[in-house]
Amino acid sequence: MKNLLSMQELDAAQIRELVALGAAMKAERGCHSSHPLRHECWGMIFNKSSTRTRVSFEVGIRELGGDVLFLSANDIQLGRGEPIKDTARVLGRMLHGAVIRTYAQSDVVDFAAFSGLPTINALTDEEHPCQVLADLLTIQEKLGRLDDIKVCYVGDADSNMARSWIWAAERLRFELVLAAPKKYQPPTEWMSQLRSGVVRSEEDVSAAARDADVLYTDVFVSMGQEADSAIRLQELANYQINSALLKEAKPHALVMHCLPAYRGKEITEEVLEAHAETIFDEAENRLHAQKAILMQICRKNAR
Repeated sequence: MKNLLSMQELDAAQIRELVALGAAMKAERGCHSSHPLRHECWGMIFNKSSTRTRVSFEVGIRELGGDVLFLSANDIQLGRGEPIKDTARVLGRMLHGAVIRTYAQSDVVDFAAFSGLPTINALTDEEHPCQVLADLLTIQEKLGRLDDIKVCYVGDADSNMARSWIWAAERLRFELVLAAPKKYQPPTEWMSQLRSGVVRSEEDVSAAARDADVLYTDVFVSMGQEADSAIRLQELANYQINSALLKEAKPHALVMHCLPAYRGKEITEEVLEAHAETIFDEAENRLHAQKAILMQICRKNAR
């Protein structure tokens, strides 16, 4: 694994290996026997604001012995219109790796191709693989398995988070039900890529959540969608994780949210606080999962 650009590119064995390595990174934090990024400097190129992604990657790179430069698009020539391929060609001669959080998936793909650097997708409009790997680590911790589970994704199912969840389910073959209005379900042509039969869409949110092991949600209005905020909030209002929906899931089902959370919209205050331990363990696991990604990339490039 030279890069992590998409969950789609990972197979089941690679996903399981990353989850296991994330658990090891968590157990060994503060006493790592090796520091594979020693004498390396990684760049973090962010076009979108961030709390968890930025902090977890900066801490993770440093804990693995590396140094890190945070490069906001407004602070470098990308913000003035320099093509991504030119920025990539320059940084490829100076850095040892790159973590990119941006809008277009093509920017991450092009950066990896033109820089030659190990490149990690830290969120695009298409996918958010780092978050889903942390989510899988959390489920493994809490439930003890990634097999024979039902995950119900509630809200905008035609989003970066939903697409990464879809590929995780497709690879690991667990049941994933996307609870969303028809307008917010993945297009049929996109879903035609899938072969496992474990992913389905459902407009009836109560039916979708029935007997779920995990209820998962994300914000209704992602970065770049602010102009449509009012209509999105109205159309998705009935797709909220609340106490009534929780009763449809299995007893002691996990409630998960990738954060930031907007209480009273995609999730109620009551449910979020009742499941805060899981949700903030999930947030912490971003650090450990991303260190696992960095470790795997280092191992591949050392061969």
